[in-house]
Amino acid sequence: MKIGDKVRFLNSVGGGIVRKFQGKDIVFVEEEDGFETPVLIRECVVIESNETQVKSASKAVAQTVEIKHTEAEKNKEEEKVVSEISGKDILNVYLVFIPSDIKNLGKCNYETYLVNDSNYFLFLNYMNRDNNAWNSRFRGVIEPNSHLLLEEFGKEDLNSLEKICVQFLAYKEDKKYTLKNAQSIEIRIDGVKFYKLHSFRENDFFEDEALVYPIVVNDIPEKEMLVSATDIQEAMNQKAKMDLPQPKLITVKKDNLPDIIEIDLHINELIDTTVGLDNTAMLNIQLDKFREVMEQNKFRKKQKIVFIHGKGEGVLRNAIIQELKTKYKNCRFQDASFKEYGFGATMVTVF
Repeated sequence: MKIGDKVRFLNSVGGGIVRKFQGKDIVFVEEEDGFETPVLIRECVVIESNETQVKSASKAVAQTVEIKHTEAEKNKEEEKVVSEISGKDILNVYLVFIPSDIKNLGKCNYETYLVNDSNYFLFLNYMNRDNNAWNSRFRGVIEPNSHLLLEEFGKEDLNSLEKICVQFLAYKEDKKYTLKNAQSIEIRIDGVKFYKLHSFRENDFFEDEALVYPIVVNDIPEKEMLVSATDIQEAMNQKAKMDLPQPKLITVKKDNLPDIIEIDLHINELIDTTVGLDNTAMLNIQLDKFREVMEQNKFRKKQKIVFIHGKGEGVLRNAIIQELKTKYKNCRFQDASFKEYGFGATMVTVF
């Protein structure tokens, strides 16, 4: 007889579980009412040993674990069965931005999604450029024919997202497939678009209106980085902005002078709303437009460009003049015609 054995009394009704011994003759038995009754050992008979109970319990636990393991294996096998869509064995990948409140652009946060419109798994690394290095913002696997939330960010993060890179490796699980090249695509995000209502449009992937950037379309990457780091740095220094919308150009024909391009840099002409923008943010948007026009025309000799910036406190005018002195030394500048533009315009001539 051992502690934990279940016993029955020989000379009376009842029984219970052995809890302790006293000397060689007395055992304390816990009955159903919870009380421990002292009984002579010779008046008890063991009807179920503690070892039997432990083995039974262990067996029950083992059976439960085995059942759960079997169910887990079954679920795992079911998860491996990925349905494919006919015609989706070509890569179509998109980066999508959705505002949390489209009626409050400039104040709300934005969600970033990657859309995988193909039958391939994508092993992804999503990055942004931080000075001369890259910062990984998301790493993971995206399943076929699905979209995945990469991050949520606020307007204060827009400047850091100007240059982003999407790298991924495409593959299939447990089946043969056509080999796809590993991709590394760098794109420029135009922060101004996040303040324009018409930038967010209906799309094939979400019910909400969204800003969609193609990454790979029909197996063809939008921009694949196959140049050296030196070339990349040089290109960045030139501030090439080929993907920006074309500026509003107004040409004015003067007698024997070349056509004059007029660019209105008033902030209301560049974006739909200034809600949520401070003076620094608006100045950066205006300077971006100035640089864009200058890059497009810096090799057109004798081209005249009038930047209409208004008088104000002269902050924008001074910033433009500083840019002209340091980055566009092949250009001359002067105040534009007072008769036509008043005090608020600067004329640039390319030489």
